[in-house]
Amino acid sequence: YEGYKIRPIQTEVNGAINITRLPLYPSHNSNSIERVLNYLSFMTSVFFYLLFRRRRADLIYVYSPPMTVGLAVAVAQLIRRTPIVLEVQDMWPDSLAATGMVRNKWLLRSVGVACNWLYRRCATIVVQSPGFHKLLQERGMPEEKLVTILGWAEEDVLRNPTTNLPQEFGDRDGLRIVFAGTMGKAQALGNVLEAAKLVAQQRSDVTFYFIGGGIERDNLKEKANSQGIENAVFLPRVPLSEIGAYLSAADALLVHLRDDPLFAITIPSKCQAYLSVGIPILMCVKGDAANLVENANGGIVVAPENPAALAAAAIKLAGSTATARAEMGANGRYYYDSQLSKAHGMSAIANVLLDAVSKQPNK
Repeated sequence: YEGYKIRPIQTEVNGAINITRLPLYPSHNSNSIERVLNYLSFMTSVFFYLLFRRRRADLIYVYSPPMTVGLAVAVAQLIRRTPIVLEVQDMWPDSLAATGMVRNKWLLRSVGVACNWLYRRCATIVVQSPGFHKLLQERGMPEEKLVTILGWAEEDVLRNPTTNLPQEFGDRDGLRIVFAGTMGKAQALGNVLEAAKLVAQQRSDVTFYFIGGGIERDNLKEKANSQGIENAVFLPRVPLSEIGAYLSAADALLVHLRDDPLFAITIPSKCQAYLSVGIPILMCVKGDAANLVENANGGIVVAPENPAALAAAAIKLAGSTATARAEMGANGRYYYDSQLSKAHGMSAIANVLLDAVSKQPNK
């Protein structure tokens, strides 16, 4: 990003917050060697910073993935004895296997051993779904160490967008189905293109919009062009301050992940964002994420990696009234505001941090 370079240490101030940025090898492509360098470089930076530069702290809060950051903190903690609160947004090694990033069984087992060691070193582990909570219990983590916080969206930004929609988004009539976010292997969006083809055979007024980037974006766009899938439109990644305009203008918002046991216990963060803007959700994920939408009565749940089922759901939405879709979206927004809002989530996180510090000697 403009204004940032790879430096040993870079500091800045945001309001009352002092920020220190550490170097890493930047890589977000599908090259496994470069991704490993990305993870290991930041792991090394964090370890040396905590050990030799930032010698005193009341608490260390670690956001994972990647789990390598937590491992660096845990090793440094052997000397510094600072309590760790670990937020697990993606379960390792399960996600490495589910996305195909790592296939070597020996390596996966080794990562699992390292993760369990890290979990035992933490004062508290915050997980983003009931399924994650249950899985860590099954792996021997004590109940009193686990806290489930489903997370929140930046609803104040999403609900007050600061941009106008591009012509590519506004020049089509009919039902707009939007997927916004990373287009990687885990999302399995080739199935969505297949669904778009099936929909086009029955209706000409349904368009699938793909907004964002990711290692599969170019492949998906090429497939759509080569197969003549005209009801699939690809738009570039937009900042958080602008994405709310796209979400609010949609008729349905799509969540899609591979049909994998890990994703059945995963709640993608876009679920909260989608609920917060009050637009019906097409949920193509099993398990916890599907339960969230069903509990909110805020959308339609569809089996993942099933183009026919997704096409049928899209056609059903297109045939419904605007009033019915608006009611479904309002249900989702009410559920978000009453149970998942930023105020709820931040209060829960603050309580976790204060509790972890209060349990330490002399605090």
